[in-house]
Amino acid sequence: MDKTVVKGFSRPQKSYWKRLASQWDIQLMVLPALLMIIVFQYIPMYGVLLGFQDYNLFKGFFDSPWVGFKHFIVFFNDSDFFRVMRNTIVISFLKLFIGFPAPIILALMLNEIGKLYFKRFIQTISYLPHFMSWVIVSGMVTSMLSTENGSINMLLVNLNIIEEPVNFLALPQYFWSILVAADVWKSIGFGSIIYLAAIAGVNPQMYEAASIDGASRFKQIYLITIPTIMPVIIIFMILAIGNLLNAGFEDILLLASPGIREVSDVIDVYVYRIGIENQRYSYATAIGLFKAVISVTLLAMANYAARRSGNSLW
Repeated sequence: MDKTVVKGFSRPQKSYWKRLASQWDIQLMVLPALLMIIVFQYIPMYGVLLGFQDYNLFKGFFDSPWVGFKHFIVFFNDSDFFRVMRNTIVISFLKLFIGFPAPIILALMLNEIGKLYFKRFIQTISYLPHFMSWVIVSGMVTSMLSTENGSINMLLVNLNIIEEPVNFLALPQYFWSILVAADVWKSIGFGSIIYLAAIAGVNPQMYEAASIDGASRFKQIYLITIPTIMPVIIIFMILAIGNLLNAGFEDILLLASPGIREVSDVIDVYVYRIGIENQRYSYATAIGLFKAVISVTLLAMANYAARRSGNSLW
């Protein structure tokens, strides 16, 4: 039996079950969250079987015929496959390269504000969009870009940049920019909270020593702040790469019009439009499973690459 030495004498170490029983009150607090994960995350995994069946709503899981990889092959051979994958990858990379560093930059800027009341005011303003639903945000974006009384069109016309109002949401060449800008505006403030918390943990004496050595504020940020919060940045980068195929659903569904599907159709929207609305449940499940496998693979690869720096999820 394993023993623990304490001040010159040894005592047997408690077994796992005894330690678990001694912490029954703490374990009881975790139980509701554990049950929620099991009920809403693991039990529904049984539904991935639909992707290998020609599912019939009346026959159910057990009596629906098995078709193997039929739906996967149909999706790969679909004329929309490359368009959907292109849009998903491009929008995801735009959100990653623009949306990921945005909260970090905002957190660094907020940390440099000396006036506490002004800093709190900016934080409150930047956090507010996160608590708005995409229905409200899309309505605001649509109103601002309206050809009748939209503030953006009115501003551009008054500045003589354009001669007449432009229906930006109906033109494919502007959709990706509008979508990414709206997503960054909505998420930047709330996303900066974790980085502000990490920055708050930096030892102030490091800044004082750097200041005595003549380091400017930019050098202090580059040499002290960023390296200190780098473990947090790496962890969130791993999670962002794992979610790379989650290009968006609500924002695209609400902002995109049928006329710009060439640039707006991503995996989630395509699954909803083709699979759910047309009641092709097996086809929709197959596409969702394909997306999940790719996401897990990307997550594992990103974690493996990050492990070399000493910061990884596992």
